[in-house]
This record gives sequence, C-alpha cells and structure tokens, in this order.
Amino acid sequence: MEELGITSISSHSPQARGRIERLWGTFQDRLVSELRLAGASTVEEANHVLRDFLPRYTQRFAVPAAQPGLAYRQTAKGFLLDQACCFKYLRTVGPDNVVRFGKHRLQILLANGRSSYARARVEVHERLDGSIAVYYQGQCLATKPAPTEAPVLRTRNTSRVIPGTAYPSDVPVTPVVAAGKTIQQGSPRPTKPGPDHPWRRPFKVHIDRG
Repeated sequence: MEELGITSISSHSPQARGRIERLWGTFQDRLVSELRLAGASTVEEANHVLRDFLPRYTQRFAVPAAQPGLAYRQTAKGFLLDQACCFKYLRTVGPDNVVRFGKHRLQILLANGRSSYARARVEVHERLDGSIAVYYQGQCLATKPAPTEAPVLRTRNTSRVIPGTAYPSDVPVTPVVAAGKTIQQGSPRPTKPGPDHPWRRPFKVHIDRG
C-alpha cells in the first residue's frame, strides 16, 4: 500500500460510511423481497435476479459525482506493477549462491562483474501469477532452478561389531583378490617396520658380574 501511495483511513461508525451502509440496508431489505417475488431458490437463480436488479437500482438511486472526471492518479515513470503487487520476503543467499524459498532452490547467475552473492541479503518476490523473482538492492537478479540437493550420508549402526574388525556384523564382507592372494576385507594387513623403527635399532645386554 505504501509503495502504491495509498493511505488507509478507517471508519469506526456507520455514519462515517453512510453511502455503503445505505446500500447494505437496501440489499438486506429490498433485494430479499426481489428474490422472493422471483421465486429464486438456488445460487444460480439468485445471481440471475441480481444481474437484473442492479441496473434498475443504479438508474433509480445513483447520484452524480460533485466533481466530474476520474480521480485516479497517474503512476510514476518507471513504475512496475509486478514489483508492488506481490508478497515480499527477505532471505540470505547461501555459500553456494543458492536462495532457498519454501520448496524452491534458486541458483543466482553471476552478472554485472560480481563473482558471488554468498551471504548477501536479498528480497524474494512471490508474484500473483505464482512466479518467483529475486531482487538485490532494487535490481532483479537472473536465476535458474538449482540442482537437486545431494542426500546427506549417514553412518551405519555400529552397535554390533565383529571382534578385530571395524565393520558391523550385518555388513557382508567380500574377499578381494590382489597379486594372487586373497585378503579378507576388514582384517588387519601385515606391515613391515620402517628403518627407524625401534625394533631395528641395536641394543645392549647388561650382565651383572657381581
């Protein structure tokens, strides 16, 4: 409303909205009689009576405006109705340059020499036709649907573990053939000590001759 330059003035009494209150009073009185006289008993029949009643009512009770002409104001130059008549939400762009909005994931395309919009505060517009647009500092950004998010890998249940292995007992262990030898997965591989291993160092034996 503020962007359209419209100010709402509330009326807290029937006297403040006399013309519309008189119209409601007519509909609740005269229109009920019109429907009864026409024998309308369904919604379709009532709408047909209303379409015939309103022109006759307007012709009889309409009052010309004190000032002729239209009271609508011209919109400002460059005004875009789609940017005003929509729902607006603030969102923060993710590290992957993706904006999340409900079930939507929008990938922001790089433009205007900017390499990334990560962590930027943007405005998501949900328009009346159902389309989604992303704005940054009043500028509409080019977007495309982001790829489907990869599922999160969860660790397996390791409550039951085979002694001497690091695998749960419900995970099948398959043999692997390497260099003509069969090695069981999960079993420790023999390792050769390095040249600086303590086992390779010379040692002295002390003999007590006392």
